[in-house]
Amino acid sequence: MCAPTPSVLGMTTERMKQQSIGSGFDAHSTADDVLAGIDLSGVTALATGGSSGLGLETTRALARAGAHVVVPARRPDAAREALRDVPAAEVRELDLADLGSVRAFCDRFLESGRRLDVVINCAGVMACPETRVGPGWEAQFATNHLGHFALVNLLRPALTPGARVVAVSSAAHFLSDIRWDDPHFRRGYDRWLAYAQSKTANALFATHLDVLGGVRAFSVHPGSILTPLQRHIPRDEWLANGWITPDGQPPAGFKTPAQGAATAVWAATSPLLEGHGGAYCQDCDIAEPTDSDDMLVGGVKPWATDRGAAARLWALSAELTGVDAFS
Repeated sequence: MCAPTPSVLGMTTERMKQQSIGSGFDAHSTADDVLAGIDLSGVTALATGGSSGLGLETTRALARAGAHVVVPARRPDAAREALRDVPAAEVRELDLADLGSVRAFCDRFLESGRRLDVVINCAGVMACPETRVGPGWEAQFATNHLGHFALVNLLRPALTPGARVVAVSSAAHFLSDIRWDDPHFRRGYDRWLAYAQSKTANALFATHLDVLGGVRAFSVHPGSILTPLQRHIPRDEWLANGWITPDGQPPAGFKTPAQGAATAVWAATSPLLEGHGGAYCQDCDIAEPTDSDDMLVGGVKPWATDRGAAARLWALSAELTGVDAFS
C-alpha cells in the first residue's frame, strides 16, 4: 500500500484527533471548576498576559491550586499592582513585540536554573491600527505569534518532559488562513484579518510543536468575553457587533473572565488530554472540525490544524526569528 502524502496524513490525523472527549465540563465551567481536585503544589507555570483579563483569571486560578506562576509583563509595575493579592505570582519584564526583550527574559529565567511545567500564552493584541515592530513586522502577527514562538523555543531547556504548552487562539481564525504571500500585510492592511491570521498561527504553532515532541501542546478558543483585549475597538462598534446590549451589558452567550480562562487552564492540566496533544479546544473539550462560516457555531476550521501548514509556518517563524530549538 502506498504511503499517504504528508498533507493527506496530516489532515486525516487531525480530523481524527478533533473529536469531543466528553470532559464533563462546558461553556459555563470556570477555571476553578476545572481545577477542582487538582493539586498543583510544586508546579511552576508561566502565563503571558497573566495580569489582565483572561490571563489574570488564569494566574489566580493556577495559584489557588498551588502553582507558582511567573507572569511576564510589558509594564511590570502595573502587573504587580494587579497581582498584589496573588503572592504566588512572580512578575518579570517582557515585551513580546521585541525579540531582544524576549531573549533577555529567557536568559534571565534559564540562569535561575528553574524548570517550567506549564506555559500558557495568553497575551495578545486585537484589531489594532496598523503598527510595525522590529524589522517591519505586522504587530499582531509579531506579538500574538512570533513573540510566543521565540519565547517557547528559547525556554526549551527549562521545560520539563511532557510539559504542557497552551496557545490561546480564537474563533476569529475562521476569518483567515495564513497569508503566505503577505503575512505582514504590506499590501492592504485589514485589522480584523490581521488578528484572524495571528489566531490561525497560534493554533498551527500548537499543532506542530506537539508533533516535534518533548512537550504536549494545545490551542484553545476561550469564548466571547469582554476584556481589555478590546481596547482598540470603539464603543459604538461593540454595540454594532453585538458585544454589548443597548444598556451596555454583555449579551447572552458571553462568558465571564473566569469562564473564559477555563479552557486554557483545562488544557494545561487535565489528565483527560493524555494522548490528545495538538488539539484545538473550546468550552473545556476538544472542538469538532467545521466547514461553517459562522464563528458562533464553534469548532475549528481545517486550515488551523493542517499539519503541512503547521510545518510551513514553523519554518517561516524560525527563519524570521532566528530561533528553532525543537526541530
